[in-house]
Amino acid sequence: MSGSSNKARVAPELGEDERAQKIQNAFDNILCKNRTHTDVVFLLTFILFITVWLGLMGYCMLNGNMYRILNGYDNCGNICGRNNIFAEVNGSNCHGMDMTMHKYLRVQSWSLDSVDSDHIQVNRICVENCSNYSGFETVLNRCVPQRQPPSASTPSQVQIDQQESLTSKTGIQDFFQEVAEDIYSSWKETLYMCAIAFVFSIITLVMFKFLAGVIVWLVLIGVIFAFTAASALLWIHYMVETRDATRDTIGKRRIKTFLILAIISTIITVALIVSIIFMRKRIKLVIVLFKEAGKAASDMPLLLLEPILTFIAIAGVIALWLYFSIWIESSGRLAIQNTTNAKFIKDDTMKATRWYNMMALFWLIQFSIGCQHMAIAGAVAVWYFARNKNDLDSPILTSFSNLVHYHLGTVALGSLLIALIQMFRLLLQMADNYTRGSANRATQCCTTACQCCLGSCQSCLQYINRNAYIETAIYGDPFFRAGSKAYNKLMSNRLRVFTINTIGDFVLFLGKVFVVAITLLCGTELLHSKTEIHHIWVPLTLAGFFAYLISHCFITVYEMMIDTIFLCFCEDCEMNDGLERPYFMPATLMDFVQNSKKVMGVD
Repeated sequence: MSGSSNKARVAPELGEDERAQKIQNAFDNILCKNRTHTDVVFLLTFILFITVWLGLMGYCMLNGNMYRILNGYDNCGNICGRNNIFAEVNGSNCHGMDMTMHKYLRVQSWSLDSVDSDHIQVNRICVENCSNYSGFETVLNRCVPQRQPPSASTPSQVQIDQQESLTSKTGIQDFFQEVAEDIYSSWKETLYMCAIAFVFSIITLVMFKFLAGVIVWLVLIGVIFAFTAASALLWIHYMVETRDATRDTIGKRRIKTFLILAIISTIITVALIVSIIFMRKRIKLVIVLFKEAGKAASDMPLLLLEPILTFIAIAGVIALWLYFSIWIESSGRLAIQNTTNAKFIKDDTMKATRWYNMMALFWLIQFSIGCQHMAIAGAVAVWYFARNKNDLDSPILTSFSNLVHYHLGTVALGSLLIALIQMFRLLLQMADNYTRGSANRATQCCTTACQCCLGSCQSCLQYINRNAYIETAIYGDPFFRAGSKAYNKLMSNRLRVFTINTIGDFVLFLGKVFVVAITLLCGTELLHSKTEIHHIWVPLTLAGFFAYLISHCFITVYEMMIDTIFLCFCEDCEMNDGLERPYFMPATLMDFVQNSKKVMGVD
């Protein structure tokens, strides 16, 4: 909004210096330049957690060898393909042999009791070449049995052959090799499709900026048309079934089913039409927020690249978790039973490290996502509360600086809460899998209900976290105070929030679908002439996955921008009156409050 329009809203008796000072004080108050460190205890807890995690991993590394997992080991604990250090264990002197020339592990197992299959004898030996043994092939340094060719055309075998023909031209054993060849043959086209997804993600954001009104109303009209057509079709089927169906049990059941579905669909259609009529002003607010988010993206284009940093951070966390997981599983102290059965037995610390490592994965991923939310919210808040948006002083760097210097503890607390819920869900799922065979139906229902409740809690907490990060980015409040403020403002504007979360999120989802669909359409044309590709769906699926990630990175930033602008709008309405305290909002948003005495929750 221009400076002249702002001045017109300030009381005329104020001088220029006093007016400028009042505006600057309001700006400094909103951005809380004199910030303090928030939730320091949880930042220290996070640092302590990471320190203990690294200490536990050091303990596992001292008592482990990742080649035990990668290469495997024989009956005496000798790692295949390695020169093992001699050590006498339990009176056995077969450990510590040089297996450099014996790189492959061959495992044979048989039952000692034909009645009781639980008594299994396993023989593990390191061999020079798997091809020296009939019926074995090499897979990941292991000698595994080859797939036996069909011996007869039995009905079951014909069904298996039909299933194999759907996945591979030359048999299931060559499928993964063909997939690797397809990826190698089409890597250039895959990069082209990723570039197409990048370009159309930018185009989608531009469309949201300039054609937000058209897109939103087209989506709403399309949804109403779809539900109206579905209702009409169900009523037609109901009338046809009523007239033509026989009066047996199946016919009556079909009539009743179509009647129930038709009534439900009609109620939903009428509710949608009535809701859109009564919420048309709030739908206009969604459109305005889309446009304002587009302006923010235009003024801060580097903000769209921020998810790339988050993606790199999450990829690094997952890679580190996998690396540590291998070390954990390889840890243990060698014990040889009956001089022929080697085992690496884990102590309680090594077993506990498994769960600690999983908790670290959850917490670090959520911490990375939380840092992204906080950084975007801070930059957009600086942009919103700037009088002259053409003269911004590095809002992205300001936001990152505030995050690193003051609010990492808040992000650590918010991410910890979500990570704990994820950990509880994992434990509950494992307990359910462990007791599924012996548990009764009541226990399974309770487990399912608990999973549903935890999933709902996680979704609600993620939404509250995002808005709490926005409040922290604006005011510098600690997590719980920021969450309480955000909750109160969301409840005061619950109809607007409902409109934004339903219509806005649905439109953004369709934007992702649009990018993926265009990418796959262009990819089909690019791959159409490449006759050397065995399965065209392999590069298309890979490109579609990358296209979704690319579009999600861009549109997620857009979604966070909309949420931040909305909460800034609520803060602006609560603090200012447009006269003595001029609004920070642009003229498009000011239309929603200029004729209202109650500036919060009333259009």
